[in-house]
Amino acid sequence: MSWVQAILLARGLSRGWGGICGPTLTGAPFSQVASQVLRGLHCSAATHSSNSDSSLVPDPPELSRRPVKALVPHEELFGQAPSGERDKASFVQAMQNFRQHSVRKRGHVDFIYLALRKMRQYGVERDLAVYNMLLDIFPKEVFRPRSIIQHIFVHYPRQQECGVAVLEQMENHGVMPNKETEFLLIQIFGRKSYPMLKFLRMKLWFSRFKNINPFPVPRDLPQDPVDLAKLGLRHMEPDLSARVTVYQMPLSKDSTGAADPTQPHIVGIQSPDQQAALACHNPARPIFVEGPFSLWLQDKCVYYHILRADLLAPEEREVEEIPEEWNLYYPMQLDLDYGRSSWDDYKFDIEEVEEGPVFAMCMAGAHDQATLAKWIQGLQETNPALARIPVVFRLAGSTGELLAASPGLEEPPPPPPAQGQEEEDDNLQRRQQQGQS
Repeated sequence: MSWVQAILLARGLSRGWGGICGPTLTGAPFSQVASQVLRGLHCSAATHSSNSDSSLVPDPPELSRRPVKALVPHEELFGQAPSGERDKASFVQAMQNFRQHSVRKRGHVDFIYLALRKMRQYGVERDLAVYNMLLDIFPKEVFRPRSIIQHIFVHYPRQQECGVAVLEQMENHGVMPNKETEFLLIQIFGRKSYPMLKFLRMKLWFSRFKNINPFPVPRDLPQDPVDLAKLGLRHMEPDLSARVTVYQMPLSKDSTGAADPTQPHIVGIQSPDQQAALACHNPARPIFVEGPFSLWLQDKCVYYHILRADLLAPEEREVEEIPEEWNLYYPMQLDLDYGRSSWDDYKFDIEEVEEGPVFAMCMAGAHDQATLAKWIQGLQETNPALARIPVVFRLAGSTGELLAASPGLEEPPPPPPAQGQEEEDDNLQRRQQQGQS
């Protein structure tokens, strides 16, 4: 008898004695006890492998096949507003419903994370009072560390991470915490905690960076596309004397009696210096309409186009000489030969990129050639020299080809190659043919 058969026989005997003692103690009839004894004593390896009822290893219990619900916790609290509108009142009502639903505030971390994701939909992502109400949901005096060991090891890390997430969202939207926020954080997490450390850093750097931008953008941007375009053009143009002109107002699709019922808005800007530079431009050289280029104003992205020319060659540039008598005490040019040693570095890593002049900028509701051609026609009223200059459209949405405009906006023909250049091209082709042979 092998050791495997011995083990199986021993387990069968143990099951048989268990079957005898079990029914006897429970008061079962003797006939049932005898049948269980015989079934337990006559078991073998063959019967265990063939009969599933007398298997030594019990079958695993069958799992309940219920549909798995992947619902977000507390999602139904944000859909109980009677009016159905998503505003501050309905958001505050959802937080009050959570307080009534869970008196012990069980699941408050999941609710706060859900509320942070819903704030943009309800338009309260920049409301300091709402953030303080979210922090007030935390239980008080529970997550504060009581000993040095709790100070060393992060006490209630999930709750502290949730508090830091609230402060990070306030930081992303430029919301400055106040004394009430500090009092809530001390009452919830204590002074020596990660949310309190985040609060102190925000108080330090927000006060320093609040007015550091020399070109501030208003917090509440206009909703009208024409006013938004005026704001964006004023934000880019450094010349305060530049003039903003509305060449075309937008018309909705519901308007009737218009030649083009879906015409987009066209807003442009041009300074007096740009007008003077365009008047002095050589009519033989074309100018280009390029774009669209993106500009971010807060969380909105607008697109603009520019009217520019290529940079002149160095030999064609006219250098304006300033007479020395204009400034007697501080001359414009100083020719001083300072002694330099071998350690002086004459080369600096400064990349100076020279670009051609920009004559005007515009923002339009559409970025096609037909809309920008109306802008060029509007510019011709204040810039008569533009009617004699060819205009080439180089738009990013095109296939890379230079699209020519209607009569007055034509693409100049390419200049014929010089005779010397033709001879060089022929010699190059002959050398290539000789190398292939």
